[in-house]
Amino acid sequence: MTVNLLAKIPFFADLPPDELDRLMSELEVVHLRSSEILFKEGDAGEHLYIVMSGELEILMAPDTSNELILNILHPGEYLGEMSLIQPGGHRTAGARARGDVVLLSMSRLQFKELLKRYPHLANAMVRVLSQRLDNTNVATFRDLTEKNRQLQKAYDDLKAAQVQLIEKERMEKELQVAASIQMSILPDVLPSTERFDFGGRILPARQVGGDFYDVFDLGGGKFGVLIGDVADKGVPSAIFMARAHALIIAEADRNLTPGDVLRMANDHITRFEKSTQFVTALFGILDTQTGEFRYARAGHEPPLLLDPKGVVHRLPYKPGMALGLWEHIVLDENSLILPEGACLLMFTDGMTDCRNPKGEPFGLERIKHTLAHLKGDTAQKGCDQLFEALMEYQNGAKQDDDVTLLAIRAK
Repeated sequence: MTVNLLAKIPFFADLPPDELDRLMSELEVVHLRSSEILFKEGDAGEHLYIVMSGELEILMAPDTSNELILNILHPGEYLGEMSLIQPGGHRTAGARARGDVVLLSMSRLQFKELLKRYPHLANAMVRVLSQRLDNTNVATFRDLTEKNRQLQKAYDDLKAAQVQLIEKERMEKELQVAASIQMSILPDVLPSTERFDFGGRILPARQVGGDFYDVFDLGGGKFGVLIGDVADKGVPSAIFMARAHALIIAEADRNLTPGDVLRMANDHITRFEKSTQFVTALFGILDTQTGEFRYARAGHEPPLLLDPKGVVHRLPYKPGMALGLWEHIVLDENSLILPEGACLLMFTDGMTDCRNPKGEPFGLERIKHTLAHLKGDTAQKGCDQLFEALMEYQNGAKQDDDVTLLAIRAK
């Protein structure tokens, strides 16, 4: 049975039966477990090995990211002959068992004695070496082709990533410029008079947003007070916000009523604006001599009044329509006298809609409750404390909308 196995190996196929018997009695049998290393690249070569059963991997840099399998030897094939031909030679590659493997081991001395008795074995060895060289060349070429493909893909991915990075940096710079332009539209310092002071805070949900506020001198002891909320976020809303703000400010200089100012601004927006964006707004005129505040609401949140006794009221209101959707709009127009010690708070719906990590909105009642405890504070301090209460409630949860506060306090 064993002799027949040797006879099937091309290298020994022409040997007489008695020689095969003698070899079987002399050659050492080597057993390898799966993944066991027979020898490593660079080891001294002293034996020729014949695969009797199983498969043997010929490879370089085993168990590393650069591992390269050069060939797979099957029963009847052999390896290590070059190390025997060249005395002092070293293994040019390693060998590892693929599954359990049984080998026959031939020493350098046994190999030389066999070639002396049967010189024609050299021809068989040359044929096997040539075939093995061809297989190695094919495997190497295939591996290099694959690595070139991977390198090309990595280069293409890197190039695409670089383009995206450049584009991202460009957009970030443009957003920074847009944010700077937007913040420049808002007042740096709010005015203060002998009888009234003002306060404001704004926090965009993104780098730029659609909320805005302003307080500006109209002359004759009168001040324009404006707060607005574009129904969107990001750059488009910021552009729309800038247009709406500019139009309202321009119309306010014509000495019109608050309602007429918003109606004229709406006429301009609906005439030129081709998008579906719209803006809610509250514009009022405060007479600092009489304490009267006349205002008009275009779909905006009704303001809250903290009276001198520390009670918070939501001012009476009627339905109103936002700017930018219809040519003819209905507004909620009102007026009141701000008594000494009172504080009027205007805000955008980002304040009421802001949610905590559980998804619960801050809501109107929390605004009223917080405002009730701010009696006697300046308008700006009141806005700051309301803002801090909101941030504490939000507790790191995602902000979905811009938040803006604007307050008037009668000293």
